[in-house]
Amino acid sequence: MAITKGPLLNTVPATQKQTLATNYLDLSSAANAGWGQQYVPDLMEKEAEVFGPRTISGFLSQVGAEESMTADQIIWSEQGRLHLSYKGLVTNSTGANNGTGATNTITVTTDIDGLTPDSHGVRVNDQVIIANSNGVHKCIVTAVTGVLAFEVLAYDLGAGGLADTTATTGTTILVYGSEYSKATSYMTGGTSTAQQESRGANEPVFKTFSNKPIIMKDYYEVSGSDVSKIGWVEITSEEGANGYLWYLKAESDTRARFNDYIEMAMLESEKNVDGTSIIDGSKVLPGSVAATAGVGTEGLFAAIESRGNITSGITGVNAATDLAEFDAILAEFDKQGAIEENMMFVNRATSLAMDDMLASMNSYGAGGTSYGVFNNSEDMALNLGFSGFRRGSYDFYKSDFRYLNDLATRGGINAAAGAQAIRGIMVPAGTSTVYDQQLGKNLKRPFLHVRYRASQTDDRKMKSWTTGSVGAATSALDAMQIHMLTERCLVTQGANNFMMMK
Repeated sequence: MAITKGPLLNTVPATQKQTLATNYLDLSSAANAGWGQQYVPDLMEKEAEVFGPRTISGFLSQVGAEESMTADQIIWSEQGRLHLSYKGLVTNSTGANNGTGATNTITVTTDIDGLTPDSHGVRVNDQVIIANSNGVHKCIVTAVTGVLAFEVLAYDLGAGGLADTTATTGTTILVYGSEYSKATSYMTGGTSTAQQESRGANEPVFKTFSNKPIIMKDYYEVSGSDVSKIGWVEITSEEGANGYLWYLKAESDTRARFNDYIEMAMLESEKNVDGTSIIDGSKVLPGSVAATAGVGTEGLFAAIESRGNITSGITGVNAATDLAEFDAILAEFDKQGAIEENMMFVNRATSLAMDDMLASMNSYGAGGTSYGVFNNSEDMALNLGFSGFRRGSYDFYKSDFRYLNDLATRGGINAAAGAQAIRGIMVPAGTSTVYDQQLGKNLKRPFLHVRYRASQTDDRKMKSWTTGSVGAATSALDAMQIHMLTERCLVTQGANNFMMMK
């Protein structure tokens, strides 16, 4: 009978008292991998948190609210302007300025916001202001000649005509009142009964907008064996839990990343346009069984770019970093809802530029001795930052927007986007009144709020469940799967009150 000795027996003698690979375990070899070296290092078990807070979520929770919905679409309406104001041109029938007996035809081309209207609301006997580079004249409407045209006579020109502006649309028209003769009915003086009757009482107008939720999913999987292993690295999850089970770290990171995706999707998402490469009747979303129309959802950035305001700054480098640019922003806000309190979420460069701008307004700013409304002394730290300021009748509150700074998120995109980089956004504070189609009544809601799918049967705001054979066994899979799902969309009401800085 032959006896076979094991090949790894430690039987080689040493001539000196020293540690050799032949008489000690070679802890760095593949055969003994996992032990380390014979000279034990000073082990720092705690995982170093070198990036600080890694999540970027939290913006929407500061400026908005969340509300459930039970439909595939959310529809809301926004009120129109109260007063009648248009852009257009003037045509003089005599072809000469201030001609005697001239007929002054005003043709409406756009409303005051630059949109082409279906018709105007001007009526016979209305008093209007006609203003352009040739002068400002108060007029009375004598006839309505079309859905986008009417005739006027100027108070200060008698029967004379206004200056032609046929070649330009730089004429502004504003209705400011009306004047009637004694013992007359409404809207007398028109050229025909049909024209008079076609301009009855003005009805309020509104614009309807809609958005749809998207379904977002993610999951984490770990085998049953790995769940049972203890690691030597002590980890801390984003929620603050700590321990030596590595799968807890991985699951926490997956959940934190999914929460960030939820917020990023509400900021960045775009609605698909039918006929694009995503949906053209033959190409569909992965997993779909038929062509899908109208995929995607409208995020905050898309809403502001399509319905809001954009400023690129006076210098074209950093938006809103001098008073001239802020004055231009105030002038635009005056034309819109004139919301007095606005929150600014900006990247680091813009935040510092605003601090420098505000510091330069201080008489001691040039010497670097005084920033802000406080008394500096030689023993106190110098505060070089501002959290808010007031200009005109508007209050602005400034906050850093981590999403625009983090190199792994929008910060990296901004670095490559050049002039299209987003430097910050201005969000109005407070609430807006809108008509909710689903509830059938007017409601006050924040300008920004998230709508998520929920009912008595299933709440999909942030749904999470566990499957597999680990813990509470639900299947024969020797693993634990943690699933995450949400279905939601962002409602941006009154986007005309928002400002994007590029």
